[in-house]
Amino acid sequence: MQKMGFDNDLYIRKQSQAIRERIQMFGNKLYLEFGGKLFDDLHASRVLPGFKPDAKIGLLQEFRDQAEIVFCINAGDIGTSKFRADLGITYDMDLLRLMDQLRRMGLYVSSVVITQYKGQSAADAFRKMLEMRGERAYFHYPIKGYPMDVDLIVSDEGYGKNDYVETTRPLVVVTAPGPCSGKLATCLSQLYHEYKRGIKAGYAKFETFPIWNIPLKHPVNLAYEAATADLKDVNMIDHFHLEAYGATTVNYNRDIEAFPVVRTILTKITGSDNVYQSPTDMGVNMAGYGIFDDEAVKEAARQEIIRRYYKAKVDYAKGRTDEETVQKIEMVMKNLDLKPEDRHVVRPALERAEQTGCCAFAIELADGTVVTGRGAGIMNADASAVLNAVKRLAGIKDDIYLLSPIILEPIVELKKNVLGIAEPVLNLDEVLLSLSICAATNTVAELAVSKLGELRNCQAHASYMLSQSNEVMLSRLGIQFTSEDQYPSDDLYYV
Repeated sequence: MQKMGFDNDLYIRKQSQAIRERIQMFGNKLYLEFGGKLFDDLHASRVLPGFKPDAKIGLLQEFRDQAEIVFCINAGDIGTSKFRADLGITYDMDLLRLMDQLRRMGLYVSSVVITQYKGQSAADAFRKMLEMRGERAYFHYPIKGYPMDVDLIVSDEGYGKNDYVETTRPLVVVTAPGPCSGKLATCLSQLYHEYKRGIKAGYAKFETFPIWNIPLKHPVNLAYEAATADLKDVNMIDHFHLEAYGATTVNYNRDIEAFPVVRTILTKITGSDNVYQSPTDMGVNMAGYGIFDDEAVKEAARQEIIRRYYKAKVDYAKGRTDEETVQKIEMVMKNLDLKPEDRHVVRPALERAEQTGCCAFAIELADGTVVTGRGAGIMNADASAVLNAVKRLAGIKDDIYLLSPIILEPIVELKKNVLGIAEPVLNLDEVLLSLSICAATNTVAELAVSKLGELRNCQAHASYMLSQSNEVMLSRLGIQFTSEDQYPSDDLYYV
């Protein structure tokens, strides 16, 4: 079982207090840029064991009566193939999903800003759909010379052309379903409009990584570099903070590079050059104070770096990223003297594949036991391994079958004879649905189903590349999986 090293409750208290102080600092109106995932922040929960994946939601609920949420989405991302890999849905659909989830939790989502709007028909249709559903939607436009031509940016021809987003609460959380959605530009545009209306307001950035008050080369900060290798992010010493205060802090290249321009824009909007002296000043980040076992956190971060290495290798094989991304993570691993097989579940999967000549999948249970499955017969290796894992957890003997042929055979026949699938192998979702049906009349199957929840946070590795549908299902089970960058067959069509 993974050793805890992070105090989530302490973190929430400190982060909430820091946000309250920022709201007061700016006369009771703060635009807070909220990066990263709102729900299921699995990266943070993996590198900071004890961090709750929905910690950000817990924090927002502390401000339930003070906060409203504004979503941003880049017009160019609407109706395109840009999607959440872990969920298999596009950014625009994910935005709608997030709005629904937040409202179910009693949080106020006030509007949507469509950024970088240049007349895209998909953006027009998306805005119309939102307005037909009673939502408020606004357009923000590209600004010529952005971000260097500050005089144009901070003018009626720059931010002034953007729609003014009407807000009513002291804390305005500006967030998005993914990166490069225009959150910072939306915050600064709003400040311009607020000051034009005589309303004092401020800007801050909610941050988790890199953690500013731990060492630059700490594995947690290096894990952030690995996670953002495709964005070419690099952690750096914040020299602005060092010059202003004589204190060494950590930030990353994009924030440091952008800071002079952001500070100039803030100065021009507010008329004061004393708002922030460094990008670290702009951030609200108390995550470092939640670490109580540094060694546990370091080991968790090392494992995350290896996971990121495997993910990058698969993405490269699928044409989703470049070789430089893989090489950058390999360099991080070398700096920490890490090898792929330092991920404990890797070797059992590869050994089972070599022994059987089939695709293999290994799952490490919470007690350290490793269970494997192979891709032979009528189901995938990952489906086989999941069944074997729940049997082990339930104390069910290996020779007892959980799935009735009465259930499986019609599914195989449907896939083969009706849907025309040449090799009708059952995927993980199909196997789990079959198991749940069997559980209605079979107490052993019912016991196995009851153990599925215990697979959450278990480690797993596949000797082959997983299909997108199986990746999504494994993610929903909470299994932390990796895979080799090898296709399971010579077929070109593989989804």
